[in-house]
Amino acid sequence: MDIKQREKYWKENLKYLGILLAIWFLVSFGFGILLVDQLNAFKLGGVKLGFWFAQQGSIYVFVILIFVYVRLMNKLDKKYNLDA
Repeated sequence: MDIKQREKYWKENLKYLGILLAIWFLVSFGFGILLVDQLNAFKLGGVKLGFWFAQQGSIYVFVILIFVYVRLMNKLDKKYNLDA
């Protein structure tokens, strides 16, 4: 792989990381701290939604984002012929 291909690959990887980290930040900090009062107006399984996001929701989203990242990186590796 030449230098330009490596730079393209790395840019796409950083784009994916930025987007996924922004989603995680929104869910953990935004929903769990900033918007907790508004979300507490709703309930999920008998628990206030803001509390749920602060305690469990952000962890679930993080685990889901790990699987999304793996899928995206597998596709990116295939695109640049780096899959084994």
